[in-house]
Amino acid sequence: MQMFEQSDAIKRLPEQFFARLGKRVQELVNKGYDVINLGQGNPDLPTADHIVKALQKAGENPINHKYSPFQGFPYFRKAVADFYKREYNVDLDPNEEVALMFGSKIGLFEVSQCLLNPGDVTLLPNPGYPDYLSGVALANAKHEFMPLLAENGFLPNYSEISEEVLEEAKLMFLNYPNNPTAGVATREFFDETVAVAKKHNICVVHDFAYGAIGFDGVKQPSFLASKGAKDIGIEMYTLSKTYNMAGWRVAFAVGNASVINTINLLQDHLFTSLFGAIQEAATAAISGDLTFIDELVETYERRRNVLVESLHKIGWKVEAPKGTFFAWFKVPEGYTSAEFADLLLEKAHVVVASGNGFGTLGEGYIRIGLLDSEDRLREAAERIGKLGLF
Repeated sequence: MQMFEQSDAIKRLPEQFFARLGKRVQELVNKGYDVINLGQGNPDLPTADHIVKALQKAGENPINHKYSPFQGFPYFRKAVADFYKREYNVDLDPNEEVALMFGSKIGLFEVSQCLLNPGDVTLLPNPGYPDYLSGVALANAKHEFMPLLAENGFLPNYSEISEEVLEEAKLMFLNYPNNPTAGVATREFFDETVAVAKKHNICVVHDFAYGAIGFDGVKQPSFLASKGAKDIGIEMYTLSKTYNMAGWRVAFAVGNASVINTINLLQDHLFTSLFGAIQEAATAAISGDLTFIDELVETYERRRNVLVESLHKIGWKVEAPKGTFFAWFKVPEGYTSAEFADLLLEKAHVVVASGNGFGTLGEGYIRIGLLDSEDRLREAAERIGKLGLF
């Protein structure tokens, strides 16, 4: 067989962290081990029944058997605008400030292709979601890391970024509630971000994947709720996490009209729009009574409490996360992140994500997903306890 050389663009892509982790997990499962997988961000609960029924009904509508309009049906874009007004008091033009996407993963990748030229500088969080870097690498752009440190609540400190870097930066990625650190942002931080971005002409991309999942009665604000945010940025919102719709691949970007229009232009060349029945179901998801979201958040908060209490019992003194369905815990002394994650996988058959997979400043941490039942979380803690590390 003739082997064809990959393009330079493909060679620039970093290793796909989660694909490698998933492969290792599957190897253990194939060997017959009872693996508790807390390493990936795949919601374990089903999509709400009324959303599933909306899809079933929409699937019978012949209009959805054809190509949908390139930029989606107007009713879905209007539902997005109504959702943002109702939930965050943000006004959006559904025709100019909303782009529909096949999940936010593709959108986060696309925005780099839309705005960056070779050599342009992007500000990325460290630690951060690995696929931010993938899009930047494919665009042949440069990146500078913004440290997310525990002592600053896992928020970047803009005063510690040099003026030279800020002047060169064209794009900035943020994500709160934060994956992987589970840190949360304040309205004041977003106000400061807008001021910094305006001063240095930086486009901000706020990844709002876990927007609804905040604990202890704290609701995460939208970046776009800060005055002037639409002038300099966009927000990406996926239905994967909050609505247990990861496999449905539906999300949207909202905000600055010039960026939204460029995303739509790129997508016009890459795709026709989402399957119409998915658009109808997603409209049902974000419209009307959303109390089922409150119930989901309560479930994750109970799981968080169970996990933290169970780990405290075995002597692992961890701090409770403030948002997302992840926990970001320091590893015991004497272990690197990878060593500790490997130990839990091989000896306890508990899967966690090694912190260094999210960046150099993830070293010394592991990420645990609150993505199994309370009983299984207790069992995971018991298995870890039996290793005698604490």
